[in-house]
Parts: sequence; structure tokens; C-alpha cells
Amino acid sequence: MSDKLEAYRRAESPLPGEMSLIPLYGAGFENLGVSGKPIRVPVPRPRADELLVRHDAVGLCFSDYKVIRAGQSHPRIRRDMSKDPVVLGHEVALTVVGVGEDLRGQYRVGDRFLVQADIYVDGVGHTYGYEIQGGLSQFNIVDQRVLNGDGGCYLLPLQPTTGYAEAALTEPWACVEAACNAEYRTTWLRGGSVLVAGEGDATGWESWHPARVCLASVSPALAERVYSWGAARGIEVAPDDGQSVFDDILVLSSDADLIEAAATRLAGGGVLAVLTNEQVARRIQFDVGRLHYDAITLVGASGDDVSAAYVPVRKSLKAGGCMWAMGAAGPMGHMHVQRAIELDRSPALIVATNLRSPRISELADSYGSAAEDRGIKLVCLTEEQVGSDAFRHRLWEETRGRGFDDIVVLAPSTAAFGQAIEFAAPGGLVNLFAGLRRGTMAPVDVNKVVGGAVRLIGTSGSSIADMRRMLALSESGAISTNRSVAAIGSLEAAIEGLVAVSEGRFAGKVVIYPQISHLPLTPLPGLKTALPNSYRRLADGREWTLEAEEELLRTLL
Repeated sequence: MSDKLEAYRRAESPLPGEMSLIPLYGAGFENLGVSGKPIRVPVPRPRADELLVRHDAVGLCFSDYKVIRAGQSHPRIRRDMSKDPVVLGHEVALTVVGVGEDLRGQYRVGDRFLVQADIYVDGVGHTYGYEIQGGLSQFNIVDQRVLNGDGGCYLLPLQPTTGYAEAALTEPWACVEAACNAEYRTTWLRGGSVLVAGEGDATGWESWHPARVCLASVSPALAERVYSWGAARGIEVAPDDGQSVFDDILVLSSDADLIEAAATRLAGGGVLAVLTNEQVARRIQFDVGRLHYDAITLVGASGDDVSAAYVPVRKSLKAGGCMWAMGAAGPMGHMHVQRAIELDRSPALIVATNLRSPRISELADSYGSAAEDRGIKLVCLTEEQVGSDAFRHRLWEETRGRGFDDIVVLAPSTAAFGQAIEFAAPGGLVNLFAGLRRGTMAPVDVNKVVGGAVRLIGTSGSSIADMRRMLALSESGAISTNRSVAAIGSLEAAIEGLVAVSEGRFAGKVVIYPQISHLPLTPLPGLKTALPNSYRRLADGREWTLEAEEELLRTLL
């Protein structure tokens, strides 16, 4: 290892007076940077309770493009961007290069961390790369919001041998890990609020302990039981006021209008349970944007036992089962497939599809042999290639007419979500991983949920626990996050990199190294001529490695 690279790792070099960053002043790529380039600003100095950090690597995310597209109308932006621009970049690895006086017993220059981007202080989000300056800057101040927020410290320490790109990509990988480890409530929320609506009967809730239950058009017999139960357990029971929102809603009816109306009154994290022995006559219109962003859940069961609707479901993929990744040609689709292949308790069949992108073949090239080695059948196809009828026939054929146990919807499409429900096997789990805007309504076949015990969930982002779990998987060698790297560049290449993300140009991730200069956006195969020493250190001539990164930094720092 060269002295230059070792000094860089230890953060021994003197700090510069200025640094580069890329500000976003409003919606549109024309407002990103100045004349399409980074700007120069003074390097800040930390106060007594702050750290100065150096950004070493940052992954570009489609969520970054969503901010560019929306500007300050984005729900996570709460300021006038024209006067106080946003600096994007929440998938970031960093090194401490300055320590405020009050923190010198806790942190040292050279300490390395990644950031859990979803930072909360007093319940208010201060996301890194949104409200807090992000990784598309060479240096940054980390203040008490990050160091002492609601979740404690949002910095996760890295092992000395962990690569910079490897660490930065822990954040998107943690979103995949969160999707495969979703937490489900198995009872009404303790201390929460419940709405019971409809004239059917219900049992199985008597041992649960919410704070409040409201009743709407229930049978006299059920109302009498609930009032008596509430009085005995100190639980408030009252008629529904027609306006309140609830943590849990139980609909005892096959009335589609009633189910639709009830769904609009779910609080964030809420569960809508439908119990009926009759067929729901039509598909209901359901806000799938809330399914993703607000973590609401739709469950159901036939019969009268409400606990059957809340029965625990697996947190991981069904071992030996059938998995379908819809819209899998992009980076997150590749991650879902890679994880399903490489970790224990893998499915026996993985079907990865895209509507029309030829990039799906890259997924087969990347992971086909690994799947075969583990006895997993990997099928990659597009509907455009085979036609819609043949596509549907192939899906039923591959699952022997049963459907899929686990379906991850990565395509931001209401049609895709509806198709996922159709192909869900009994007891199947459908996860809307793609972000559709709140208020996006999609038709949902509730009969699959009630009669087939299919669970409809959505996951968005990750927690610090997900980050810790994913970091442990990466640093132990169980999962290689470096396999997700498709292209690299210096900070000057970040704008082109974000355009590439918006266009879906790469099947993997773009990683920016803010501390190097004058490296244009370069797909890994392009390193053969641009940086041949790094190219020779790729795995199998196609996968990013720690050794390739070290050679990059030796050459360009």
C-alpha cells in the first residue's frame, strides 16, 4: 500500500481551505450545480459538539432523482431551496477529519463510519442528503442531530478493512434487508385505537388491549359484547364519529364501498383487516402509495376469528418456495435477486422480470451460475420479448399453477401491483417495494387477501437496526455489496451520473468518489482503457473489488 493511500485512510493530510459540492437550487437538472458543475465553498470548522467529516464514497440513488424532479415540493424538503439549496447523497461512507473539543473523548481523527440516513429528532425527520447536507460534497459538519437523535447516534462504525464503496452501498442494501425482515403486528396495537365496522361477527380479540374502540354499524349482539369487554378491561368504547383515524380497522363485511371508505381512515403503520365469508363483488380502490410510504398493511381471513387475519407471517423468503422480482432489471432488483441466491433459506425458484428492458439479461449473466451452484432455478424474461399471453402462461407454468410465495414489486406501476396479487400463492406475501406517490389508487382483489390469506405490505427505507444487520452481512463476507457497482466517477461526474440514474442507464449502482478529481462517469468495463491497473483488479473482469478501489485511490488522490 502506498504511503499516500495510508495517509489518506488515517486522515493525516492538512485540511484544504476550500472544497467542492453540488447544490440543488430547485426542480430540474438545470438547477443542479452552477452551469452543470460543482461550486467551491470554504471548508467549515466544527463547533465544540460537532465533527468535521470527509465524504469518501457516495452511491447515487433514484430517490436523489425524485428530489431533482420535485424540488422543494418533495415531502422531505422543508425550506426554500433557491436560498438554501439541498446537497444530495444519502448513501455515504465518511471519515472523521476534525473533532470538536467536547467530543474528543468519544471520536478521533481517522474514525470511519457510514450514516443511517433517516435521522429523527423529536419525531421530526432530518434526513442526510435532504435536510442535512449530503455526500455530494467533499466535507461536511456532523452535528448533534446525527450524534444524539431519537435513535441515539446515527453513525455506524466501520472495520478498517471495509472498502469505501462497499460501506456506502450498505444503505440501499439495508432497504432490501428491511424488506426481507419486515415486522408485522399480530394483534391490535396495544394502547392504540380501533374501528370495528360492519354487521358480521368477530371473536379472537378478547385478550388484546387497545386504548379505544369505536363501532360503526355493528350488530347489536357484537356491540353488547364489545361494550361489556371494554368496561371490564378499562378500554373506552364509543360510537364512530365518522372522522377519526385508527391504528387498526376491522371490517366485518364484503361491502366494497365500506372497505374502501375504511381504508382512508388508517393511521400510518395501520392495519386494515377484512373478515367475511362472502365474495367481495368487485376490486376495491386502494391507496398503494400509502402502502409503501406509510407502512399500512392489508390482511384478511374468512370466518369470524380476527386473530386469523393477524396470524404471524414469515419475515424472510420462504425456503424452497417461489419468488418473483417484478421490475428487476435495475440496481435494487439485482440486489433482491443476489440476496435471495446468496443467503441461507433460499427459494427454489426465482423469476426476475421486466416489462421491456433488455438489461434483464445482465442479471442472468451476473447471477445465473451462482444460482445453479446452489440448486436454484433462475428465470429471467421480459413481457415484451415473449408477449403478454405467453408471459402469463410461463409464470403459471414455472409455479405449477400455484403462484408465488414471495413477490417483490420493484416496478412503480399499479398494473404490476395488481398482477402481483393475481399471481400470489395462498399464504403469499406481496411487498410493494417501488415508491408510488401517496394518493395513487390501484384496484385490489380483496378476495385473494381474505380467501387466500395473502398479505399486502409495503416497505420504504431502513432503520438503524437494518443498517447494522446489513453491515454485519457485508463485513462478514456473506453478501458482497461491491457486486452492485456498475460505474464510478469523481464529483465532477455526479451530475451525469444522476442523469444516468434517471434514465435507468445502468443495471447497477453509480458510485462517486468525492476526493478524487477529473474522472468522468466510467462504466466498469471502461476502466480497461481509462484505469487499466484498476481494471485488472476487478473480479472476473466485471465486479468492483476492494483491490480495484485501492488502485483507483493510489492513482487519483
